[in-house]
Amino acid sequence: MRTARLTSGRHFPIGKILCIGRNYTDHIKELGNATPEAPVIFIKPASSVIGEGEAVVIPPYSSDCHHEVELALLIGRKGKDIPVDQAMDYIAGYGVGIDLTLRDVQSEQKKKGLPWEIAKGFDTACPLSSFVEASAVADPQNLRIRMTVNGGVRQDGNTSGMIHRIPAIISHMSGSFTLDPGDVILTGTPAGVSRIVPGDQLVAEIPGVATLRVSVA
Repeated sequence: MRTARLTSGRHFPIGKILCIGRNYTDHIKELGNATPEAPVIFIKPASSVIGEGEAVVIPPYSSDCHHEVELALLIGRKGKDIPVDQAMDYIAGYGVGIDLTLRDVQSEQKKKGLPWEIAKGFDTACPLSSFVEASAVADPQNLRIRMTVNGGVRQDGNTSGMIHRIPAIISHMSGSFTLDPGDVILTGTPAGVSRIVPGDQLVAEIPGVATLRVSVA
């Protein structure tokens, strides 16, 4: 069982991983998508998680796997229909995650009107760092978020660019899903997503929060 670990020593078995798509304007523009009125939610299974130093395995049914660096929230309390003004109280910690997307598979599934979990939830599709205690992050809506591949910068944004802010995300998601301790929320990615290939070295970083290094097998 995969475990989300806080730097303080606390840990939680990872539950569901709730993700929000199209939450940065610059990323929406680079993909040519429409800006959604409500958060776009999808889920990754806990079996998709890998950690520091582990390897991404791109499934043989894809030739176009993209990286998406994201601020990750670790839920520490059970909640349902959480009011926006109470939402931050449910966060145990912050980390950095990589939402890996099989862009070719996702596009093909969308064209057919089919679900696209196989493009988002495959084994190793969710590299995830350890988490710092929520109290250690003064302003989670003003954090630099970066991704390098083989030392070259691919993504360099700030969480201030989110369309839907963290309290609204938590409140909205808890309206459909009961949030449990150990659940993880990925909050969207800034511009710069691009293809990764075997042999690549990925570093996802939110300074003052976490750094995550993984390779591509």
